[in-house]
Amino acid sequence: MLWIERYRPEKLTDIVGQDTAVRHLSSFAASGVVPHLILSGPHGTGKSAAIECLAKALYKENWELNTSVFQTADLFLLGKAYLEHDDRYTHLYQKNQSLITNFKYIIRWYASLRPLDAEFKLMVFEDAHTLTKDAQHALRRIMERASTTCRFIFSTTNQSAIIPPVASRCLPLFFSPVDQDSMLSHLRRIRERENSGLHPCTDDDLDLIAQAAQGDMRRAILLLQVALEAGRCRDLSALAQSETTNVAASAIESLKKGEVRNAIRRLESLIIDYGLAGGEVFLEIRTIMQREYNHPLLAIALANAEYRLLHGNNEFIQIGAFASGLQEVFT
Repeated sequence: MLWIERYRPEKLTDIVGQDTAVRHLSSFAASGVVPHLILSGPHGTGKSAAIECLAKALYKENWELNTSVFQTADLFLLGKAYLEHDDRYTHLYQKNQSLITNFKYIIRWYASLRPLDAEFKLMVFEDAHTLTKDAQHALRRIMERASTTCRFIFSTTNQSAIIPPVASRCLPLFFSPVDQDSMLSHLRRIRERENSGLHPCTDDDLDLIAQAAQGDMRRAILLLQVALEAGRCRDLSALAQSETTNVAASAIESLKKGEVRNAIRRLESLIIDYGLAGGEVFLEIRTIMQREYNHPLLAIALANAEYRLLHGNNEFIQIGAFASGLQEVFT
C-alpha cells in the first residue's frame, strides 16, 4: 500500500503545515455554516484531503452521499468520451449535445438532488483552473439558484484562472508549501512507525527528502517510502527529478545553445501537455538553476518573472519574456 494513502489525513487536525486554513475549516465544521470556498495552492499541500476531512466532520458516516466531486481536468481534457464511459454520468450524458451543454445539465442535476440529513451538500470541483470560462459562467448561475442546498468548493493550483464573478462568491483559503520543520516532524513520525531498524533512514536523509520535496508533503512521503524500502537515500536527486523537471532542463539547454523558440515551446508544453500552472513552471526552472547554475543574474530574471506572474499577467507571455531575457544572460 502506498504510504500517501496510509497516512492520508482522517480529520482536519491531521493536516500538516496549514494552520490558518485548518482553523477556518474547523470553525465551519463546528458551526455548520460553510460558505462557497476556493482552496488554492501547490500540489501536495492538502487541499483535497482538507475537503474530505471537512465533509467527514460535517456529515459523519454520510459524508460520501453528501459530497459530489467532479474531476474537471479529466472532463475538459477527454471531453464527451469521459462522460460517456464514466458510470456516474452515463445515465445523464446526451450524445447529441455539446460538452458544455452536457456539463451544465449534469451539474444542475446533481445540484437539484436533496442532501441527506443535512441542510446542504458539497459540490467539489478538483483542478478548477481547467474549467473553461463558459463553464464557469454556467456555474455562477447555478450557484445563485442552488445556494440554499449546495456549497461549491473549487480546488485549484491557479486561483487567477477563476473568473471574478465566481471568485467573488467564494471565500479564498490558501494552502502554502509545507514548511521544512513541519515536514521533517511528520516524516520522523512516519519513519518511527515504518522503519524496522534493518535499514535506518537518518535525519540527514530526511533533510534531503524535505529539500527535494519543496513543500509537497505527498512527494516527501513517496520519497521516504522509496528511501526506506531501498535501505537508504540512494540517488535521491534522480528519484526526485520528475518528467517535468527533465523538460524544463531541456529548455534551459536549448537557451544555452541560442534556440529561444525551441526553449519557449518546451516551457509552454509544461502548461499545455502537463497541466502545470505558470508558477509551477518557474518552480521547476528555479530547481534546475539552484542545482546547476546558481548565477545572480538568473535569480534576478526568475524573481522578476514570478513577480509579474503573481500580479495576474498572462502565463504564456511571461514565460516567453523570461526565456528571451534569459538567452541574453547565457550569451
